[in-house]
Amino acid sequence: MDTSRDELLPLLADRVSASSFDPDHVLDPSSLDLLLQAAGTAPSAGNSQPWSFIVGHRGDWVHDRLVDSLAGSTRAWAPAASVLIANLAQVHVEDSDLEYSEFSRYDLGQAVAHLTVQAAALGLSVHQFRGFDRSAVADAFDVAPHWEVTSMAAVGVAFGATPRVAPTGHASSTPERRSLTAITWARAAPGSAGASGAPGRTRRAAPTRGRPTA
Repeated sequence: MDTSRDELLPLLADRVSASSFDPDHVLDPSSLDLLLQAAGTAPSAGNSQPWSFIVGHRGDWVHDRLVDSLAGSTRAWAPAASVLIANLAQVHVEDSDLEYSEFSRYDLGQAVAHLTVQAAALGLSVHQFRGFDRSAVADAFDVAPHWEVTSMAAVGVAFGATPRVAPTGHASSTPERRSLTAITWARAAPGSAGASGAPGRTRRAAPTRGRPTA
């Protein structure tokens, strides 16, 4: 089942979740607007678009407050990125406990993925992470209860010969990826037909738990 990666879009095949960023790079406002527009083009359930973003440029007050929320593991590298973005999902209908969309977090993930690919097209790296205090961000920016601070992303230019490795020596992302066989739960063999259990139908065992690469 495994095939060559050569036919992948280079933006996907060469993508890096950098953990070392050029501390002198400044992302211009028009490029940042383009990244946010890319996020806004993502598909969502019923076109609900349940996402919003808190955006801080390195050195401004928004960035400072986002940095204040970082865990020690991310504080070692994330502040050097040109931009920090907190990613929000609308999980409830305003002023109620009703679920806004059961797919809101899934849809937010797609929006950030769109932003990530657009960033790669601009020669930028995006490192998504969870190592921060979500409640502190919600409090600092008066995030309404029906919104959830879900994740954060550092955006900038990868720096150094080994941009995947943070100064602490922790490798947060590696080029290795699980094989097609490993990520495919069930798939009919070429040329097979018929209902469940027909010849050619394959199913693999549940994958073992492991830490995914970024």
